[in-house]
Formats: sequence, structure tokens, C-alpha cells
Amino acid sequence: MAWSFAKAFQNLFTGSRLVDESDWENLEDTLLQADFGPRVTDEVIEAVHAVADATANLDTEDLRRILGEVLEERLAAFDPTLSLQAESGFPAVVLVVGVNGVGKTTTLGKFAKFIATRGKRVLVGAADTFRAAAVDQLATWAERAGVDIVKPQVDGQDPAAVAFQAVERATAEGHDVVIIDTAGRLHTKSGLMDELAKIKRVIEKKAPINEVLLVLDATTGQNGLNQAEAFLEQAGVTGLVLTKLDGSARGGFVFAVQELTGIPVKLVGQGESIDDLTGFTPHVFVRQLLD
Repeated sequence: MAWSFAKAFQNLFTGSRLVDESDWENLEDTLLQADFGPRVTDEVIEAVHAVADATANLDTEDLRRILGEVLEERLAAFDPTLSLQAESGFPAVVLVVGVNGVGKTTTLGKFAKFIATRGKRVLVGAADTFRAAAVDQLATWAERAGVDIVKPQVDGQDPAAVAFQAVERATAEGHDVVIIDTAGRLHTKSGLMDELAKIKRVIEKKAPINEVLLVLDATTGQNGLNQAEAFLEQAGVTGLVLTKLDGSARGGFVFAVQELTGIPVKLVGQGESIDDLTGFTPHVFVRQLLD
């Protein structure tokens, strides 16, 4: 990751020398600029200080190591494992939710490829029937990912009916995973949540839902969280997918968003190609931030 966040740390930790007060100030500034947020930044600095103060002749290499340990420990409080273990005779069912404009449908296509490359038979359901463009877009991504798709049989078909048909077909044809796209915007938040609740009820008549993944644009930070508030409160979100982490200074948003929502980050998008969605591995993530 060519993040400005990583470059800032490289400058902070250049060479091996004793740490002075300016280093602590620079560390705090770097965390804030990287979108950790004031509360998480204060807690990270406090935790690093607690270890560093007991370290004789603290140098920049010590500080880097301690910071890495503190960051990894914070991430360890959240389990990034995707729950895709299906019950016997059923596919694992994943709903993908999020406001329009965050790359939800594109992310779903990448997620389908991510699962398919691991030897799973995947089917996607185009249940965002309020936007014809979303159906066409998902069909393109499904073709690129080499997975099957269930599309509306008529324009504007009931989204819950499309979702049910997708799960029904996946069950009948022995697919391992079915991923359902959903609408990102209706005229009111209550209408959107009612529609999503209906989709969930209809699906659960056929198979359990394994994951509800909320897609967030990492570059929007707290604003993105505010936009997604209705999903967080009412959609039963089980995991977060962060897009547009590449080329951004928002690495700290991973820490802030998990602690603000209590929901783990499970996937991250780091580019534009179909293979640029990956699982979230805390140790690797911290290493990329600091190296």
C-alpha cells in the first residue's frame, strides 16, 4: 500500500535514535491525519506510553515495535473471519448492503471472484431492481468473475422475489455460496429498511443468512458512517467491507470504524481490478502501515 500514512511513519522512524518529545507529537499528528479519530488516537498513545515508559533508552525502533504491538492488539478484539459455513443441503447466503455510490455492486462482483477462486461455486442475485443499471453492472461483473447470476424476470420485479429465486436456484443446483445485491437508496430510510427486512424474511424461509456485509468508502471517513447509519442500526450487519483504501491516508479508519460500530472489518478493497478485494488480516495490515 503506497499510503501517505506509511510514508509519515517512515519519516518518523527514520534511523535508529533516541525518542524525544517531538516524536510523540509527530506520532499523535500522524494518527489523527490518518483518521484514527481523537478517542482512538488518545488511547493508542496512552497504550504505547505505558510500555515505552518502562523501556530504558527508548529509540525509534523500540517505538515502532511497541506501536505495532498495540495496533495489532486493538485489531485482535475483532474477528475478521467470514462465516461461509453452510448448513447441509443449503448454500451459504450473503447479503451485501450499503448506500449508493460506495461501490457496492462492483464490490459484490469482486467478492464473487474472491470466493470463486477458492474453489467455491458461486451464484449472485441482482436484487437491486430499483436501478436497471445495477442489474446490468452486476451481470457484467458476474461474467468477469465466471459465476452464475439470477436477474429480475421483468423490470422492477420485487427484490425479495429475485433474492428468493437466487437462493432457490443455488440450492437446487448445488452452489456453495449465493451473494445477494440490495438497493442502496429508496425515497425514505424507513422504506429502504422495510424492503431489506422483507428480503431477509423471504430468504430465511428457504435458507439461513450467513453474513450481512456493509460496504463503506474508506475515503469518506465519519461521513460514510453517518450515511450508513440506518444499515448499522437496523440491517443486522455482521461485517464491514472497506473500499478505496489504496492511495489514501485513511488507514486509521479501519481502527475507528470497528470501535465505533463494534463490527469487524472482513474485506478490504485496494484497487480497481477484479482481484483487488482481499480478506482482512490484522498482522499484515499493521505491517503494511508501518513498513
